[in-house]
Amino acid sequence: MRIGIIQASSQAEKNELIFNTVKKYAPKDAEVINFGCTLEEQEKYSYIDVSVLVGILLASGAVDFVVTGCSSGQGMMLACNSMPGVICGYAPTPKDAYLFAQINNGNAISLPLGEDYTWAGEDNFEKTIEALFSEPFGQGYPKSEAERKRKDTEKLKEIRRKSQIQFEDLLGSLDTSIIEKINKKNDVIKFLKESI
Repeated sequence: MRIGIIQASSQAEKNELIFNTVKKYAPKDAEVINFGCTLEEQEKYSYIDVSVLVGILLASGAVDFVVTGCSSGQGMMLACNSMPGVICGYAPTPKDAYLFAQINNGNAISLPLGEDYTWAGEDNFEKTIEALFSEPFGQGYPKSEAERKRKDTEKLKEIRRKSQIQFEDLLGSLDTSIIEKINKKNDVIKFLKESI
């Protein structure tokens, strides 16, 4: 499993925390790749820009799962869910992260990185990442309803596949200013070229 880390530039100071926490709790055989955005980067990426990068990383098969976020986490979740093939959950709490992984079995999670970052906020963040990766994804929950939950998840994924355009078609229809900015994200572009 390859897990990508990328969040909006507005929360660049949280990048190292996200990366280190995901590395700590990700499955032992997982490769965790940090795509930023970091404080050192000159170019600034909004949640819209990052959602397109998340879509590219997942559609290309370069990564299997993405941990992302923005100030509220809501905008990133909505923007990522606008990308073909992306099923992004919103996880402000450990319970939300666990239920998303077990019931929805998506391929991205958005975190509210600008909220409540006192000591208790960092503790909640760590417990949220721990809960996300505490068990293999997609087992269903509650266990008594696991089979029905797994079937519902597959139905949701099938409906999304049928209702969305291909990712390549989306890229071809985007404003050139977005594509130009995406092409400046050298770490992502380099990784894609090496992975595909």
